[in-house]
Amino acid sequence: MENTPQNTALLVMDMQTTILGILPSSETIKGNVATAIAYARKTNIPVIYVVVGFRQGGPEISMNNKGFAASKSRFEGISMEAFLKVDPSVAPLEGEIIVTKRRVSAFTGSDLEVVLRSKGIQHVVLTGIATSGVVLSTIREASDKDYRITVIADCCADGDEEVHRVLTTKVFPRQADVVTLEEWAR
Repeated sequence: MENTPQNTALLVMDMQTTILGILPSSETIKGNVATAIAYARKTNIPVIYVVVGFRQGGPEISMNNKGFAASKSRFEGISMEAFLKVDPSVAPLEGEIIVTKRRVSAFTGSDLEVVLRSKGIQHVVLTGIATSGVVLSTIREASDKDYRITVIADCCADGDEEVHRVLTTKVFPRQADVVTLEEWAR
């Protein structure tokens, strides 16, 4: 598969230090995503970071949203500035774009689509955690928006390995090309 920097962007999603803490071990994914980022930079593919965050106290969190409502009280007691920090192992360089989303999909509550359109991006390459969260939701929405989608399977992780396997081998291929880091970074 040919990566053309003119219309492709690498999305690094939810690689926040706090979120990485949900994985039993995050060293492998951090190393793989760092390698994907290095390849993208070397080949002039824009790297766009997507983080999940809220205003202090989480006023955007509806009690109807089961996933976020369960964490609302936890968000009230933490610094959102600290929560939004991308892990240093995969941190953005000066000038790289960071998009803040307010829900699970990289598109919902963010200006990601505006950024992609302004850069002429038609092909998104997805990395991040969790496979059953941001990756799944972003694939669904990107597909509905007619983007070409590639998922780098070993640059995604989930707290449940079986869920990751089923999504990357059975569900995602219906809407995306699913490749390994080695296949993508040729």
